[in-house]
Amino acid sequence: MSAYRPGPLLPAREGRDIALFAVVAILCFLAVFGAMAAAAADRAAAGWSRSMAAEATVQVNPRPDESGDQAAARAAEVLAGVPGVAEAEALSRAEAERLLRPWLGETILPDLPLPHLVVVRLDEVQPAAPELLGRALAEAGLDARVDDHSVWRADVGRAALTAKAAAIGLALLATLAAAASVVFASRAALQARHEMVEVLSLTGAADRFIANLFQSRFAWLAAVAGAAGALAACALLAALVLGGGDRGLTPALPFDWSDIILAAPAPVLAAGLAALAARLTVRRLLHVAFRTETRG
Repeated sequence: MSAYRPGPLLPAREGRDIALFAVVAILCFLAVFGAMAAAAADRAAAGWSRSMAAEATVQVNPRPDESGDQAAARAAEVLAGVPGVAEAEALSRAEAERLLRPWLGETILPDLPLPHLVVVRLDEVQPAAPELLGRALAEAGLDARVDDHSVWRADVGRAALTAKAAAIGLALLATLAAAASVVFASRAALQARHEMVEVLSLTGAADRFIANLFQSRFAWLAAVAGAAGALAACALLAALVLGGGDRGLTPALPFDWSDIILAAPAPVLAAGLAALAARLTVRRLLHVAFRTETRG
């Protein structure tokens, strides 16, 4: 005679769990990828800021008795001798046209006046200050304006901060939506098993025991769904990195293999959040609904 083995109070699988699994997995995917996007935005901003801080641009106005190329070459020679300058290079008209072509198009008029520029690469350890560059040019009798890209760095910083805030906001919204989904699922599951929960309560089962049933169920479901969403985010990250080489799909948002580590906490956080949401919801419903009915 075989020993009697009681079945679980809650069935292992239900049809309604499939929809909840899909919702939690999608929300975890959005949260993880939002964190990855925030990390990529921060990386891009840091790279642009370093690149801009390492360079300065000088616009030279030639004298009436010299050409623009001559004035730019003379300015480059002066700046090359300034302490804190690694290299100074005068741009020819062809190079200036190449820089302006993305904004002006392929057809650039031959008589279009273009600025005479000198690109200054600063020393990484002790870069020269813009005031020092301007003073050296003035002492050499050159009419020039030094742009240290500080305005551009500020714009890049603001843009990066906006992108990071948007990505973090997306991750937080996805997290809150996942918690709300678990709360509604817990409420629906409890209401669907109203009679079973009431019998357990009337026969002396503690609220903690009943809450643990639902807490364990939804914690496990959320952990698996979180892992699925995290894996999907990692797959998309791999596609973006491999699709664009070492710099990612686009230099504006350079994803990196190290961003995969951001997906690791997703299953644990999803399970913890689901367990907390389910426990609080079940305890509240037990206290409000079933205890009221018992007293009545």
